[in-house]
Amino acid sequence: MFDGFQEILYTLRQNKLRTALTAFGVFWGIFMLILLLGAGRGMQNGIYSDFGSDVMDFIVVYTGTTSVAHNGRGVGRYIELTKDDIKSIQQKVPGVRFISAENNRGGISLVYEKKTGSFGVHGVPDDYFKIKESIPFNFGRKVNLLDNDQQRKITVIGTAVSERLFGKDVDPVGKNIRVNGVVMKVVGVFYDKGDRGRDSERIYIPQTTFQKLFGTSDKVGSIWLRPLEGVDGFKLEESVIQLLKQRHQVSPEDRRAIRSFNMAEPAKMVNGLFIAINGFIWFVGLGTLMAGIVGVSNIMIITVKERTREIGIRKALGATPTGIVSTLLMESILVTAIAGYAGLALGVGLLELISFALRSAGANLPFFQSPEVDFKVAITAIILLVVTGALAGLMPALKAARIMPIEAMRAD
Repeated sequence: MFDGFQEILYTLRQNKLRTALTAFGVFWGIFMLILLLGAGRGMQNGIYSDFGSDVMDFIVVYTGTTSVAHNGRGVGRYIELTKDDIKSIQQKVPGVRFISAENNRGGISLVYEKKTGSFGVHGVPDDYFKIKESIPFNFGRKVNLLDNDQQRKITVIGTAVSERLFGKDVDPVGKNIRVNGVVMKVVGVFYDKGDRGRDSERIYIPQTTFQKLFGTSDKVGSIWLRPLEGVDGFKLEESVIQLLKQRHQVSPEDRRAIRSFNMAEPAKMVNGLFIAINGFIWFVGLGTLMAGIVGVSNIMIITVKERTREIGIRKALGATPTGIVSTLLMESILVTAIAGYAGLALGVGLLELISFALRSAGANLPFFQSPEVDFKVAITAIILLVVTGALAGLMPALKAARIMPIEAMRAD
C-alpha cells in the first residue's frame, strides 16, 4: 500500500504542470458549485426574511362590504365577524389546528413618563401566539389564558415601541405605560420582522381587555387559523369562507364581503421558484465540475499511453490486473479528492467571510442574507467528486489492465 502510494506521488511529481492544471479544473468546478449554492441559499434566506416572523401555513379571514345582492339584502352591507363565527368554525370545519380572533385599533396614544408615541393596539387571546409561534420575545412573556380570563391590564410591546418609550437595549418588563389613558403593565417585548420590521410597531393586549377598553363587545376584526399537519390549507380556507358566507347571508359569488389571505400561496410560489433556481445552480455547477472530471479522464488516458511499456514490463514480472487498475484509480481519486476538498474548503471559507462582513457592516440587503452551504450538500459534493474521480480513471485503468506484455514491449 505504501509502495503504491509512493509510486503515485512519483508519477505526479514527474508531471507537475499536467497534474496542477488537472487539479485546478477539479478545484474550480467544486469551488464554483459551492459559491453558487451558497449564493442561492443567501437569496432564499433574504426572500424568506421578507415573510416576517410568521409561520408559512397561517390563514387570515377578514371582511368588507357586500358587492352582490343576496336573499333580499342589498349591496354595500358591511359584514362583521363575531366570536360565534369562531365557535361555528371549530364545530363544523374539520382540520383546524389553531384558531384565534384579533381586534386592532391604529394610532393609539402610548405614554411612559414624559415620552409618548402613537402605535397600533391589538387585542388577542392566548391562542394567537400559537399561530404566530415564530415571533421571538427578547424580554418577558406572551399573553396567556389567565390574562384573558381575568381581563388583566397587561401588554406585550414591539421593539420599536420599547425603543421609543424606554430607549434602546432597555428591559421594560414590569414597568407601567398608559394605553389610551389606561395604565397597563409591560410583561414582554417581541420583535416581528414582518413588513420589514414595521410589525414591531404595535402592542398586544388580552382580547377581553381590548373589548372593555374599546367597547367592541363580541365583535372580531379578523380570524386567524392554522391547519393540522397534512391538511390541505387551501381546502380548509375554502370551507371556512363558505361557512361564513352562509352564516352572514353573503352570495357565493361575492368576493369582497368575506376575504382571506393564505400564507401557503406565496410560500408555494417561492418554493417553486427556488426549486427551479437550485436546479439551475446544480446544472451549471455540475457542468463546470464535469469539465474538470473530463480533464482528469483525458490525463489518465495520456498517462496510460505514456506508461504502456512500463505496464507491460510490470505484467511480465507478475503484476496482476487488479494491482494495475487500483494504482491508476488511486492516482485519479487522489487528484480529484485533494483538489475537490481544497475547492470546497475555500468556497465555504469565502461564504463565511462574506456572511461575517455583512453582519459586521450591519448590512440588511432585501434579497440576500447569510449565504451558507448545508453540511449535507457539502458531504454530497465530496462523495460525488470521489465517485466521478474514480469513474474518470476507471476506463483508462481497465484499458491498461488489458495490455499484453508483448504488445507493450513493441510500443514506442
